[in-house]
Amino acid sequence: MEQKTKINAEEGKQDLVITREFDLPLELLFKAYTEPELLEQWMGTKVLKLDNKKHGSYQFETSHNGTVMFKANGTIHEFVPNQKITRTFEMENMPIGVQLEFLEFEKISEEKSKLNIQIIYKSIVHREQQLKMPFAYGLNMAHDKLEEILTKLK
Repeated sequence: MEQKTKINAEEGKQDLVITREFDLPLELLFKAYTEPELLEQWMGTKVLKLDNKKHGSYQFETSHNGTVMFKANGTIHEFVPNQKITRTFEMENMPIGVQLEFLEFEKISEEKSKLNIQIIYKSIVHREQQLKMPFAYGLNMAHDKLEEILTKLK
């Protein structure tokens, strides 16, 4: 099955550029990243905190059979509705460290939108650690689920 979320990892650089077109209106795509109930559905994680504003922060946590499997948190540095979110992202207990993420939301048509994400890592080594994980597979799976859930809301 084709992976619709494209990840560009240029050799020797410490960033990733991720792009994905969705058959969703721009406003609905943006809501998927900013409304806790929607985030929980497509990410499969619990939103403990989501303060969508400049200098806001967030916390996510995923449990399985009562055991916490994944925790992530960050600070929101820029928040422009239906346009962009700039934030840090850190997975707890992972060697990758803090990442800087630039999410840009683009309207293609009334029913189609595009998400552009640039992730900057502390070093090339940290980025390579991320790419060794099933990152591309997981991101594609999550974005497919996002589109499936939100298509029902259109």
